[in-house]
Amino acid sequence: MPSGKTHDRITLWGLPLVLTAAFYLTLDITLTVIVCISFLVGGFMMGPDLDIHSVQYRRWGPLRWIWLPYQKTIKHRSQLSHGPVIGTVLRVLYLGLWIALFGLVAIELLTLLGAVQLTWADLRSTVQVSAMTYFSEWMAPIVGLELGALSHYVSDHIGSQLKKQRRKRQRRRK
Repeated sequence: MPSGKTHDRITLWGLPLVLTAAFYLTLDITLTVIVCISFLVGGFMMGPDLDIHSVQYRRWGPLRWIWLPYQKTIKHRSQLSHGPVIGTVLRVLYLGLWIALFGLVAIELLTLLGAVQLTWADLRSTVQVSAMTYFSEWMAPIVGLELGALSHYVSDHIGSQLKKQRRKRQRRRK
């Protein structure tokens, strides 16, 4: 299994490929930038190793405590953390719950202070209209995050296979 530094290098080396593919597929500079930034975030901050005390976990700094329940619940290298698509979706949903919680508290405080008049219906309507109007812009970060995680999954898989082959060769030599 590659180290955190190796995963970081793979993320950086993969960026030109992601940039080229994203622009070729979308022909849209904005979507390409969103995918590329999300790819970097997926590789450096939102990758599969958030299920352990990893480099990715430490990069969250003072907010890393939000990942502790995730770590206690999700087994390292399980399908739920390292599974393509499901791992990324689960991490996005998990982080989304924290963002929603912080947002709800902030909205309630601002409403109590009289700084804003926002109803739940207004908020729901705004999010629905935004999701429909900017569907591509909502999907681009998900694709980028998954590509960042995918580079991690693939390098872990290749690293594990190389270790197995090395062990087999060592056993044959004995």
